[in-house]
Amino acid sequence: MDQEINKEQKQTNPEPRGWQFWVSWIVTGVLVALLISILYWQPILARELDAKNGDPRSIQVESSAGVSYEALANMPYFEVVVDEVFLERNTDTQTIAPTRPRSEPIKYTVQSGDAVFSIANKYNISPETVLFSNYDVLQDDPHSLRPDQELIIPPTDGILYEWEEGDTLESVALEFSVEVEDILNWTGNELDLTNPEIEPGKLVMIPGGKRELNQSFYIRTIYAEGKSGVYTTIGGACDVGEVYNPGAGYFIWPADNHYLSGNDFWSGHLGIDIAAGTGAPIYAADSGVIVFSGWYSSYGNMIMIDHQNGYHTVYAHLNSINLSCGTIVYQGQIIGNAGSTGNSTGPHLHFEIRYMGAFVNPWDYLY
Repeated sequence: MDQEINKEQKQTNPEPRGWQFWVSWIVTGVLVALLISILYWQPILARELDAKNGDPRSIQVESSAGVSYEALANMPYFEVVVDEVFLERNTDTQTIAPTRPRSEPIKYTVQSGDAVFSIANKYNISPETVLFSNYDVLQDDPHSLRPDQELIIPPTDGILYEWEEGDTLESVALEFSVEVEDILNWTGNELDLTNPEIEPGKLVMIPGGKRELNQSFYIRTIYAEGKSGVYTTIGGACDVGEVYNPGAGYFIWPADNHYLSGNDFWSGHLGIDIAAGTGAPIYAADSGVIVFSGWYSSYGNMIMIDHQNGYHTVYAHLNSINLSCGTIVYQGQIIGNAGSTGNSTGPHLHFEIRYMGAFVNPWDYLY
């Protein structure tokens, strides 16, 4: 009986719980509060950060109370599986507007520092084509280029020809060494193939056409003769008499730069334009005797050296000249300073090498 009474009392009045029980409840409460705090503050802090960084997903939302605030438009996450084998395609900037060959001539205004060679390269045509189609302006002389001149740039290599009274397709084709079909089939000429009548004064493209260039502007030929080395027909040349100082037959660069700034060697420009700023030293490419020193037409201030072995060299557009005619010079000696005198659009050195009176390509001789 007493045992049953004791059991009832225990069930009615349970024993007090230990400290472990209360600690566990406190820890649980703290964790729940921390989780609620994270869930509450995380989107707010994220919106503020994205607003500062200009996140494009941030949008303006207006509440029913008329208050405007930023909300983050969450984007779905997609997991992308990338195969190791794939193709790569480069961006083509000409997809929408493809580059097509020109069929019409355009006009170009000469800028300071231009050269016939550089203009031709810019429009992907030959320098001869520029001269062929601008005879009235340049007279076939690449050195006559001047800033603000207006040139006609043909759409392709050949001759842009102004049709004259009495011309026929056959006579023009024969004159410029092409076939009649070359003229007829050029799209830019817009000719009626069934009745190809061409009015006088019309500009007609002669693709592949060519003619002889007038090169009378170049210094007249100098021929080596006897021990003195040179017989010349240019005005102002001096007689060196028995002065003898032959060169070695090979040539060093006459300027510190070993690259071009303007025209290269081609049929309309029988020398090379070496990059050289105003006042830069110019050197004798080989030993010899100066046979011309002074102003010479489109060449401006010019020095010519006879190397007394069949070769002679020309140094043109000089800003200043250090030595007079008849002076003995040695390879590498300073003979003047670079400039832009004569027919020139900018400072450089026009350099020529001749052998037995013939123009030769300096690239084949410079070391």
